Amino acid sequence: MQFRNAMIYTEKFRFEHGAFAVENGRFARVLGQPGPDAVDLHGAYVIPGLLDIHTHGNSGADYSDGNWDDYVRMARYSARNGITSIAPTTLTLPYETLAAAFATAYRMADERPAGCAVVRGAHMEGPFFSEKKKGAQNAAYLREPDFEAFSKLFAAGNGIVRIVDVAPELPGAAEFVRKASKQCTVSIAHTDASYDDAVRAIEAGVTHLTHLYNAMPGIHHRKPGVIPAAVENEQVSAELISDGQHVHPASVRLAFRMFGPARMVLISDSLRCCGMPDGEYELGGQPIEMKGGKATLRGTDTLAGSSSNLLQELQNVVSFGLPLEDAITALTSAPAKAVRLDHEIGSIAVGKKADLLLLTEDLELDSVYIDGNKII
Repeated sequence: MQFRNAMIYTEKFRFEHGAFAVENGRFARVLGQPGPDAVDLHGAYVIPGLLDIHTHGNSGADYSDGNWDDYVRMARYSARNGITSIAPTTLTLPYETLAAAFATAYRMADERPAGCAVVRGAHMEGPFFSEKKKGAQNAAYLREPDFEAFSKLFAAGNGIVRIVDVAPELPGAAEFVRKASKQCTVSIAHTDASYDDAVRAIEAGVTHLTHLYNAMPGIHHRKPGVIPAAVENEQVSAELISDGQHVHPASVRLAFRMFGPARMVLISDSLRCCGMPDGEYELGGQPIEMKGGKATLRGTDTLAGSSSNLLQELQNVVSFGLPLEDAITALTSAPAKAVRLDHEIGSIAVGKKADLLLLTEDLELDSVYIDGNKII
C-alpha cells in the first residue's frame, strides 16, 4: 500500500508532508516520491498508533479477571479508539489471580484476535506497595517485594510482564529491583519513599515512575522525595494520567517541563467503567462509583483510576496548552521505549510495525491501521 499527501509525524518528532508505503505489515518507505497508485490522504495527520502501558480495563471488564472474552472485547474497544498496542495492567490481588491474568494476556499476544489492539506485554501494578500510599489498591493483598514470587508469575505469563511496580522503601526492595530489572522494566509506585530511597532504587535498576504525582509524596524543598530523584536521572521515564481529574493542567505542563516529552508517558489508568455510563462498578474486590466520569472508591473521595482513553487524553493535553508533537511523543515513542519495544513500535520509520492513525485537523479519529491492516 502507498499513501501520499499526508502530514506524517516522523521519527524526527515533527510533522513532515509527504508519502509513505507499507509492505508486509511494516513501513517500507517514509517520505520520498509516491507511486502512481498511492492513496491521497488529503493532508490528514498520520501518527503512530497509541500505546497504553497502564490500562486496567474498559467496557465493563477488567484485565485482572483473566477472562478471554472480556480481553477480546476490551482490546477491540482500544483499537476502535486509536490504541493499537496495550499492556493489560493487573491490581494488588492474590498471586493465583495474577498468574491467570498473565496467562490470558500471553494468549492474547500469541493469538492476536482480529480487530483488537495488540497485547505487547503486561503491567504488574502490585502487590509490592506501601500501605500508606495504597490508594485504591486492596490492602488485604499487599506484600513485601518477593523476587521468587515474581519469577513464578513471570513464568506463568511466558515472560509477558513488561513492567513490575515496587515501593522502594520496603524491605528487600533494592535487591528485588536488581534482579527484576534484568527481566523487565521496574517502576516506582504507591510509595512513601524518601529521596534517598528512590535514588537507591534507581541505582539498582528502576527506570520508570507509575502515575506521576499520584500515590507518592509531593515535592517538598527539604524532603524532595521520589519525583526529583527521577527527574535527575535521564534514564527514568514517568507516567501521567491526563484525564483532567487526577492531575491539574498546570501540573501536567510542569511534568513535561521537568522530564521533557521523550521521558513522559501518557497513560489512561482506565478501569472497567471506561466507555460505560455513570454507576457502580468493582475494582479488585472493592466497590467503586462513577459520577460525571469520575471514579472513586464508594463513599470516599479516593480516586480509583480513570474512565478515559488515550485518544481523549491526546485531545486533553493539547487543550491544556501542550504542543501536539509533544503529546504524540508521550503517547507513542516514549511508552514504547519505557517497555523496551521502541525497536518495533512507537514511530513511523522504515522497518517498524505499520501501526498508525489518521487524524483530522481537530484531532478526531479517521482511521486505524494495525500491522498495515485497516481496523476502522
